[in-house]
Amino acid sequence: MRNLQKYFGLLAAIIVFAVPALGQNFTGAGRAIATAFEKRAKDYSELRERLEGGLPKLSKKATPEQIEAHKAALLKSVQGARVGAKRGDIFTADASVFIRGLIKAEFTGRDRRELRSAVFEAETKGVLVKVNAAYPESKELVEMPPSLLLALPQLPKQLRYRFVGTNMLLVDRESNLIVDYMTNALP
Repeated sequence: MRNLQKYFGLLAAIIVFAVPALGQNFTGAGRAIATAFEKRAKDYSELRERLEGGLPKLSKKATPEQIEAHKAALLKSVQGARVGAKRGDIFTADASVFIRGLIKAEFTGRDRRELRSAVFEAETKGVLVKVNAAYPESKELVEMPPSLLLALPQLPKQLRYRFVGTNMLLVDRESNLIVDYMTNALP
């Protein structure tokens, strides 16, 4: 029984460390572009963490109103710190070309049609796609297919990839801030 526990523990460790690396077999210029993209995303994440650290802490018994107020304060704080933020700060031109290539390679034929259908059927009409704008809570967040997440550069835990029409967005998980976006992401 003890050996079985060790076996499953070892198997779990292998899965935890190996699965995130599956899609990260970038080579040459792709590796450099992905590393630079991940660094820019991490820089945003560190800024956000510093700003959140300056806000009053939420107690474990915080009310929904207090949680919403904290979320709004974080959003305003990050927006204020990123007043000059513009499209392409994280999704640079070379990163956009690289990521479009990854998406195109991942989705061909029927898979591509299904992805486009899912994205365009989502309730995202009317979303203002603008850097430093809040993603409306009333609008649907289109989840990324797991195979695509494995193929794309890794993001810090505070950020998520999202589609709105043919645009790919980087959205702050807690504040719903649109950190950056790239156009024509869908093939």
